[in-house]
Order: sequence, then structure tokens, then C-alpha cells
Amino acid sequence: MEDFAFHDGNVCALLESRHINFRQDLTYGLQMHSSFIQRLSQEKELEGHQGCVNAVAWNSRGSLLISGSDDTRINIWSYSGRKLLHSVDTGHSANIFCTKFVPETSDELVVSGAGDAEVRLFNLSRLKGRGQDDHPIPSSALYRCHTRRVKKLAVEIGNPNVVWSASEDGTLRQHDFREGMSCPPDGASHQECHNVLLDLRCGAKRSLADPPRQTLALKSCDISSTRPHLLLVGGSDAFARLYDRRMLPPLSSGQKKMSPPPCVSYFCPMHLSDRVRSGLHLTHVTFSPNGEEILLSYSGEHVYLMNVNHAGLGTMQYTSGDVSKLMSFTPVLNGFELQHHVSNLSNSLPLNCAKLDKCRKLLQTAEKCLEGGNYFGGIEACNEILDGNGRNISVIFKHDSLCTRAALLLKRKWKNDVHMAIRDCYSARKIDHSSFRAHYYMCEALSQLGRHKEALDFAFAAQCLSPSNSEVAEKVESIKRDLAAAELEKSNKGNDGALKSAPSGGVLSLSDFLYRSDANSDVSQDGLRSEREDSDYDEEVELDFETLSGDESHDVDSNVLHGSLNLRIHRRVDPARERVGPNGSCGSPSSQNDATLYQPEPVIDMKQRYVGHCNIGTDIKQASFLGQKGEYVASGSDDGRWFIWEKRTGRLIKILVGDGAVVNCVQSHPFDCAIATSGIDNTIKLWTPTAPVPSVVAGGAVGPQAADVLSAIENNQRRLSRNREAILPFEILERFRMHDFSEGSLHPFECAQS
Repeated sequence: MEDFAFHDGNVCALLESRHINFRQDLTYGLQMHSSFIQRLSQEKELEGHQGCVNAVAWNSRGSLLISGSDDTRINIWSYSGRKLLHSVDTGHSANIFCTKFVPETSDELVVSGAGDAEVRLFNLSRLKGRGQDDHPIPSSALYRCHTRRVKKLAVEIGNPNVVWSASEDGTLRQHDFREGMSCPPDGASHQECHNVLLDLRCGAKRSLADPPRQTLALKSCDISSTRPHLLLVGGSDAFARLYDRRMLPPLSSGQKKMSPPPCVSYFCPMHLSDRVRSGLHLTHVTFSPNGEEILLSYSGEHVYLMNVNHAGLGTMQYTSGDVSKLMSFTPVLNGFELQHHVSNLSNSLPLNCAKLDKCRKLLQTAEKCLEGGNYFGGIEACNEILDGNGRNISVIFKHDSLCTRAALLLKRKWKNDVHMAIRDCYSARKIDHSSFRAHYYMCEALSQLGRHKEALDFAFAAQCLSPSNSEVAEKVESIKRDLAAAELEKSNKGNDGALKSAPSGGVLSLSDFLYRSDANSDVSQDGLRSEREDSDYDEEVELDFETLSGDESHDVDSNVLHGSLNLRIHRRVDPARERVGPNGSCGSPSSQNDATLYQPEPVIDMKQRYVGHCNIGTDIKQASFLGQKGEYVASGSDDGRWFIWEKRTGRLIKILVGDGAVVNCVQSHPFDCAIATSGIDNTIKLWTPTAPVPSVVAGGAVGPQAADVLSAIENNQRRLSRNREAILPFEILERFRMHDFSEGSLHPFECAQS
């Protein structure tokens, strides 16, 4: 992969052109140029916290860095001096999850949000003349109107008066310093703060076709720097939402649950939109520097790029019907009927000889990788063809590249690779309606998903296109056997269902209670969803387990919870799950009339996918654009590394070790080629292009880089595919370790040490 050319040009040529014809975008392009990315190395480790560092952010000038930690302190760091300037004892009683400089305040006002559900404002000018060990300064403003953890703060460039906070209580609140510096005191006539900008306590969707009913526990929010009226939020379901603040209803008190306001756009990769999956949620959403794209980072999933400004294009937008259409066989596609010969695809775009030769070599490389088992390398080669040169290649070449990439994805079998293969097969069929390879690989993909009926349709079509092919004949017979076995199993399950169901009020096993395991998350959800998901009940689960050991033992504090635990889980009738009625309450989620009347909104589909990292252990993991042009994408990972991809092609450029356990935060400097990362360690790492030798992904002996890249990535993929039941005990132990068992946070888990 090191032979692939970068798309940002030669740095020397850029410097020369800047002197000849100065343009601002050339300066922006130099900040995170590929030649600098290849030399990134840890320059400095900033010490000063006594707990995990959960948030880092730069000021607008890039002269200061702010950080928030589990130690409930805010630290201010000098970028030029690479040293700690101030450490603020915030008074928070739980972990700080987010902190920001308030714009246009000469970097004197900073704000923090924490697990104690509080938002606090501090004036750093009160620290002048003080040492680091002096008495703490009081907060200038204190807001206690949230009821659950505050996970993210947002500020608007040029606005020194307002801060927005997103909380797991399902509300996004607008704190205007001009209207008050605290919530109404106890006993006041107006107890509630009238600062709820978004009430999404009845806003979560389990799938695209499902009406919003549950509380959307907000995990992240962002405001566009180019169009500050646009607000992006993400939380405990698969859908990011874009709102226009000018179109939202007036601020409310939050005393009554409101129906979710209409949003400008929903965003979700198509393959994640139609499946009910436990644990799938967003951990971070962010706008690109120019505001035209967004990044979504999912727990238990990958990072995805979406377009904002092209929501009207059919290629980027879909509805619930398009999800099933993608996997259904139709003899007529784009007006052409299935035929026994290859269509005439002579019409193609002109291609210069150099690019054509390059693409041919890349396709040959991909085909050799398919034969040799280097599926990762082959997919990278196809990505370079399709995403790096897609506008210049002929449709024939595009078809061949799509089919080859589909074959590689089906062989690699990383998380949701099969759905990416289905997309490629669908696109190849649109180019050549009689493509044998497109039909054959589609049949293989659907077989992997357990959709045997649809797979058989494509297998018959492939057999029709190549009657003498023995391989496809064997495939047809194999799918027939799989289909018969699936029908038999379904019949047996139906007959035995009454025997296996637990009596009302009885004790269930963990597997009976939880949603279906994510271990087979690519398997079709049809017929597999628990009937329990559409019911309200209050049942109890008892489970005894020991503290984790072995490979995961390093993730758990050895001083916590020795021995066994007795776990009781109650699923109560939660009013937040109910449909909003005229009085602000919610109705039953099982209402058939509402399901019939509900018309799902169109959703914006993915533009690019970034794979290799692992995001399951924390729900504050970020994905960020690097630099003012945002041509590279970065994310932390649960393996202690952080990853850099080329935005355009999804090509993995760099892997760097940034933490002893987990990297959560990755924030690019506003102007320089410098990146700050943090995670479970008590320190912040500062990365600059100081390595003497450039390297891509694993390269070079300089710097703490991964020795075996492919092995590290594959291990991350195995962790992503780990089932929910294996992860649950660790999550419960983490809640004890994080002291997150206040009265309001016990639901839905109630744990007691035996």
C-alpha cells in the first residue's frame, strides 16, 4: 500500500505555487499534508491529571489547550511552552466528560459538563497571580437542570453568551449567561429552567420504520462553524439528526415530555437503519471544517462519512423501502431485462494513459490479493480505483473493480463487510444487468446473511447467465439445502416456543432477557427479533458471575468487586418509551394504529467507511477531521492506538500507539500540524511531524508504532464482533468503578455485591 500515491500533491510544488499565486486554501492544504502525516510522532507527554482524560479542546488561536478528567479538574496548557499553566478544582462530584473555551472572551471563560449532570462556568482571570496549589476558584455559573450525565458541550464561533449541553436525559439545553448564571433555587415559584432547546425524551428510533418512542440519551452534539444555525446531535440509537435552530420551537421547561421536533435530515448508513440491535449507538458526531460533511462514530461499529449539502441526491438518500430493494432480485434493473449475454458497455469516459495504466496495475494487484489471501490489501487497491479515480475510469473498469472488491469483502468478513459487498454488487448490476460475477457474489453475500430465499433467486440468475458453470450449480444446491434447514429450524422453534418461554414473573436466563447477540450481527434479523422487544413488562433476571480475568483483566481495577455478583435486572414500564399524547405523556409503543400511520423520514446514506479501530469500551470515543481542509480522518481505539485514514478513499494511513489502554479523544490544532490525544492514561500526548523517517501505517523504528498492523486490526474486528453477553459483565463492573450508581442512574440495572 505504500506505493499508492496521495491525492494532496507534492509539498514542494504546493510551496512554490503559494509564492507564485497565494491562495488561502493552499495554506490550509499544507497544515495536514500527507508528507507531514507520514512523519507524525509523539513529541510531548503532558502530565498534570490524576485520572482518565476524557476531553481536550483547543482555543481559537491554538495557543492554549484545555482538558477535563476523572479527577474533576480542568487543566489549561500552553501550546508554545508545552506545559501546565493552571489546574482548576471545578467542584464537580463526578467525572468531567466535556470542556470548552467560550469564544470571544479572550480565553478567560471556560465551561465544563460532568457525570453529576451539572454544567459549570469558570472565569480564568481570577487565577491571575495564583499558583497551581492555591485555593479553588468558585464557578461563575452553575446549571443543575439536567437529570443525567452531561456528555457534550457545544459553542458557537463569535458568540460569547451561549453554551449548549447534551445530556443522557434526552434533552439539549441552551444556557444563556445573559439570562441567569444558575438554575432557580429550591422553593422558587418557577422551579424549572426554561432552557430546553431539544426535547428528545420520546425521540429514539429502534429502526428506520419504527416511530420514535424511547428516550434518546444524547452522547454528542456539534454546531456548524460555517452555518451556526445548524445543530447536529447523536445518541442512543443509530440515527444522527440535523436541526435548524431557527426552525425549532421556543425554549421550554422540560416539565412535560414533548414530541420530537422535525429535523432537517436524518443520517445513518443504510445497513444499520433497519436492524434492531442492542448496544448500537453513536458516540460522536461532528461537522467538517467547511460544514459540508459530517462524521459519525458508532459504538460496536465503524466511522462513517456523510454529505450534508447533497441531501436531495437520490444516490445519497434512501427510504425504508430501499433497504429491502437493495437485496431483492428483479429481472429488470434500470429498464434492462436480464439476458444471457454481456451488455454492450462501450460507452465510457476518456481516460489518459497514465491513469489507465495505474488503475490496471491496481486491479491486477487486487486480483492477486484475492488469490493470495491478502484481502485487506486488495480492498485498499480497489478503494484507490473506485474512490480515488472513480470519476475518470470507464464503466467497464468500474464494474470489474466493484465485483473484485465485493469478492474481497466476502472473503475478509470483517464487521458488515458483507453489506458493503451487497452495495458493490448492486452498483455493478446497474452498470451491467447481465453480469455473472455481480449476481454470483450477491448470492454469496445473501447466503452469509442467512437470507436464503433471496440468495436462491440470485443463484438461479447466475446459473441462467452461465449454465455450464459447475461452481454456480453447486451453489444452487447448497442454498437449497440451507433454505430447507432454515425452514425446518423455524418450524421446530415454533413448536417448542411454548416450552422454552418462561412463566410470567419467573426468572429468565441472561440470553433470554437480552436482545439477540451481536456476534452474528450480519445475520438477517427477520424472524429473529425477540417478541419481548415490543412488550412492557417488569421481570427479574438473576445472574452470578465472577470478575473478569485473562485477556480482559487489565480493563478492570483489581481492587474492585472481588468475588461474585448477584445481578438483578428490571425492565419497567418507562413513560419515556411511550408515544407522546396531547397532554405530553406517551402512549403504548405497541399501538398498531400509530405504526400504520407513521411514515419514516428519508435518511442520508454513507459516503465513506473507515475501518480498523475498535469502539466498544467507552461511549465518549471521538472521530475527528484533521486540519482546516479536513482531508484526513482520525479516531481513537480500544486497543490503545489511534488511527488516521485518507478521507477520500478510506485508505488507512497511520496507526500510532497513544495510550496504555484506550484512546478516546483526538483533536487537531487549529493551524499547525499538531494533534492532541487522550484516553485512559492520566496524560495527554502531543503529536507533531518530528519523525526523521516518513512512514505509512506501520513504518519505521521511530515512534511507538504498531509492529504488526494487520494482526492489530484483525484483533479489533474480533472484538467488534464479540457478543453482547460477553461484554455486559464488564460494563456493569465499569459502572461500579466509575461510581455511577446514584439513585437516578440505577435504571435499567440494579446491582448488589453479594
